[in-house]
Amino acid sequence: MKFLDSSVVKILAGRGGNGCVAFRREKFVPHGGPSGGDGGKGGDIIFETDPGLSTLIEFAHKPSLTAEGGENGRGKDQYGKGGDDLVVRVPVGTQVFDHDSGALIVDLDAVTSRAIVGRGGRGGRGNIHFASPVDRAPRRADPGQEGEARTLRLELKVLADVGLLGFPNVGKSTFIRAVSKARPKVAEYPFTTLIPHLGVVCLDDDTIFVIADIPGLLPGAADGVGLGLLFLKHVERTRVLLHLVTLDASEDRDPVSDYDALLNELQRFDPQLASRPQVVALSKADLPDVLEAYEDIRSRFAEKGVECLLVSAATGHGVREVLNALAVRLAKGKPQDIDS
Repeated sequence: MKFLDSSVVKILAGRGGNGCVAFRREKFVPHGGPSGGDGGKGGDIIFETDPGLSTLIEFAHKPSLTAEGGENGRGKDQYGKGGDDLVVRVPVGTQVFDHDSGALIVDLDAVTSRAIVGRGGRGGRGNIHFASPVDRAPRRADPGQEGEARTLRLELKVLADVGLLGFPNVGKSTFIRAVSKARPKVAEYPFTTLIPHLGVVCLDDDTIFVIADIPGLLPGAADGVGLGLLFLKHVERTRVLLHLVTLDASEDRDPVSDYDALLNELQRFDPQLASRPQVVALSKADLPDVLEAYEDIRSRFAEKGVECLLVSAATGHGVREVLNALAVRLAKGKPQDIDS
């Protein structure tokens, strides 16, 4: 299924039914007395989360949503039937904004989230409500109200405990494949991951968390370089960051410089991101050059006050240590501490 994390949709809630003007056949009562019922309420448009969804692609095929209108009132004191609500399923983590003002309407960040994003119009009153000693046979009824119409902008931010960050081709996809059942594409060229992938890590019966493989970032990501702005927003939901760095002679890159560059991009995008709890690991420890350079790289990170672990997702070396470090940092924080 194609991944889509942003969409614009027009909604029109149901119109309320009109009130009715009608009269009974009653002896000695003017026109028999009023008997016109109220119109039915228009249907609401409701968004509710579905854990089985991971993309907003459905909205690409449904650029507009319309709820059912209410029935008109009828004679014999009969009220019109209310219009059915239109319930639309969205992925967990969907934020709904007013397209014109940019105001956040609702953040559907829980499995059981449900919100009315468009309210149906109220049904009009029938003439049974307008009888009075002065006017015992009213010929007046209210029209139904229009349903709420607006344009919404939907933004999906994946929900995960751990955000997996790093330059392209540092082994992020290989790592998440090694620790979970997620199966992102793995290849020898960069940018094989073009969408965020979620994996569930089970250390033991009491320690389970979700890790998100964020597509490779580059310097300038906060300005939109590479895939930057498309996926930096997904990091906002995470509670702990896992930075993977490695040696890459072909790119003439340095692990410590790579870490500094990505930390700078996080700081520019959202200063709170750079201060999140983190774990740093030197990946591809199965390669001799990486293993040989580890002690020097670790000491350089130590000078920054950062512990650098060693890991090889291909052989499993150090994987448990990295996961344990993530679990410790997750246990110290609280999900509600992240307000994005």
